[in-house]
Amino acid sequence: MILKKLTLTHYIFIGFLLGILAGKWIGEPILPVAEPLAEIFLRLLRMAIMPLIITSIISAVVSVGHLGRVGIKTFAYYIVSSLMAILTGQILVNLLQPGKGANIGLEKAPQQIAAAQQSLSDLLIHIIPENPIASMANGDVLPVIFFSILFGYFITKVGEKPRAQLSDLSQAAFDVMLKLTLFVVWSAPLGVFGIIARIVAKTGFESFKSLGFYFIVVLMGLAIHMFINLPLLLAVIGRVNPIKHYKGMPRALLFGFSTCSTIVTLPLTMEAVTGNSKVSKKIAGFTLPIGATVNMDGTALYECVATIFIAQVYGFDLTFSAQLIIVLTALLASIGAASVPMSGLVMMSIILKAVGLPLEGVAVILAVDRILDMFRTTLNILSDSCGAVIVARLEGESLAGMGE
Repeated sequence: MILKKLTLTHYIFIGFLLGILAGKWIGEPILPVAEPLAEIFLRLLRMAIMPLIITSIISAVVSVGHLGRVGIKTFAYYIVSSLMAILTGQILVNLLQPGKGANIGLEKAPQQIAAAQQSLSDLLIHIIPENPIASMANGDVLPVIFFSILFGYFITKVGEKPRAQLSDLSQAAFDVMLKLTLFVVWSAPLGVFGIIARIVAKTGFESFKSLGFYFIVVLMGLAIHMFINLPLLLAVIGRVNPIKHYKGMPRALLFGFSTCSTIVTLPLTMEAVTGNSKVSKKIAGFTLPIGATVNMDGTALYECVATIFIAQVYGFDLTFSAQLIIVLTALLASIGAASVPMSGLVMMSIILKAVGLPLEGVAVILAVDRILDMFRTTLNILSDSCGAVIVARLEGESLAGMGE
């Protein structure tokens, strides 16, 4: 009965704790068991990344279809707010450097990473693939994302019959990849056990001290975006009092904090935005469902901080162009990753692959991922609601009586 009530998060925690105990009590004799488990999990992750990127982004772009004026304003807000979140995290993690000098003892530390060797002009040119199939085979994430966005967009430009066929095909392929990804993430407890047991057996508990600092840096970034960046957007672009809007959000935010789901919280978000902030049902009904699927400020900030943290753990000082890859990938990958099971884990894998860092670093940050997920989901919901308010104001709505 107890096992039936346990979720994937519980099993990951159990795998993490058992890995610590096995690494400490058994020591290096656990390695013949731990290393194959870790390698199988990492290979499954690598297997799923490319097909998931392609199907999720194509289906997301096709589902949006013809945006129109309101859609363009909505997506402009998503891009601006997500970039502000990512840059906030990027500045903090570079200033505070939580991974500097950490002795986590990860395996297979690369001598160099490809992203650090590219200039800005090389990066921008490299985004456009000469051969999309070769980019997929070689695991070049950014060219694949670029091609997938273009392919999805031009599906909406063909005739009705081929558009419907390709739309159904892309959605069906994405549904299959969701099932496959769910299978992969359910292998995470075994993979986490193997990776953590291996780390503890070789380095002891010293390796986890930097995780607390990393946790604080992420929370600081989320707080800055929530209480400085978003209110600034509301005041400057929306020309509304942020306090009046925030006044109606606590119920939706608390529910989102406890459920870690923007989709499940959508009815409460809709109620707060239309009831307290006086946004029309027409605008709220368009912006909020799309935002719950596409707009992930908190997740994008977290992924940026986590990737640079892992690079610091490996001893790399990432160049501007390498960090730009992180920013672009976090922004573009967020288009289709929101509806993927454990999207934080999947997006993290995509970004590490794009930069050229080993996927093994994912297991280390999974220890605090669930708690951070509660905070970043809360920020995702708040950002969606701010977007609805700003778009409503840009469309000429007065929002008279907001906060009353």
